[in-house]
Amino acid sequence: MDSTYAMFLVLGFLAVFMLLEGFLLLWHDSGTPEIKRVRERLYLLASADKPQSTLALARDRKLSDIPYVHAWLTKIPRVAALDQLLLQAGSEQLVASLLASMVLALVVGVLLGAVLDWGWMSVLTLGLLFAVVPLVRMRWKRLRRLDKIVAELPDALDLICRALRAGHAFSATLSMVASQSPQPIATEFKTTFDEINFGVATKTALRNMAMRVPAPDMGFFVLAVSIQLETGGNLANLLGILGSLIRARFKFFGRVRVLAAEGKLSAYILAGLPFFLGGIIQLANPSYMTVLFADPTGIVVVEVAVVSMLIGIFLLWRINNVRL
Repeated sequence: MDSTYAMFLVLGFLAVFMLLEGFLLLWHDSGTPEIKRVRERLYLLASADKPQSTLALARDRKLSDIPYVHAWLTKIPRVAALDQLLLQAGSEQLVASLLASMVLALVVGVLLGAVLDWGWMSVLTLGLLFAVVPLVRMRWKRLRRLDKIVAELPDALDLICRALRAGHAFSATLSMVASQSPQPIATEFKTTFDEINFGVATKTALRNMAMRVPAPDMGFFVLAVSIQLETGGNLANLLGILGSLIRARFKFFGRVRVLAAEGKLSAYILAGLPFFLGGIIQLANPSYMTVLFADPTGIVVVEVAVVSMLIGIFLLWRINNVRL
């Protein structure tokens, strides 16, 4: 009991500390829309001309608004990966704020498990599940943002092709895309254009954009422009062909998703049917299901069934997961 009480005291102290840190970050982040836009541009421009391996440590990007917290976070391994995740998700949130939300979620999960009077292993598992929710949410935002950028890339390439054929310089076409394209691709091209104007080499600025948007289609665009800058050639025709290929890929992938929709629906039904039926039986006749969990043989049967179901769900997922 003493160790449990001490653990709750420590977690409570961390929760209060991180909550105060979150309120402080919220106070500093408040401002007019103009200030937020300027902060977002500076936040992205900070990645100019730096190797990816030293992304968050070698730049002047802040990991926290509190200096000593920032200095402490720079010493933690893999903190650059979290900073890179926030950058690719287009979030203005700092690493300290993300870690604070994860710690707060961990405390909430532990307290919830303690209130439900679960075992310490179940309480710890629930706390860890709660803790990864902010991280999963940020990865989901990153995936959605990358999908939007890739979907808008063919139109951006067409605009660059038309501008190049009209006699504009390549850097000027980046500014056109930044001013005429929708978000979030406009922000990336604007950042690249600003980097070039600040004196960063074009190839380096393009590599930085590929780092912020780690999608194969964006990599093809950066590679095509980089090769053309070294060897010469008709860049407008090259980008036009690339845009057509990306559209054809989207069309083919759409057809594949339609053909795989029936298999995915069957997989969802097969994966959820046992749990659904088990819940219905538990509600209709609780004593019928109690024997299964009370008898040692029933527990073994349940464990084997769960493992078999997990294997089956994995196989169904692999069968219906078509990669192009």
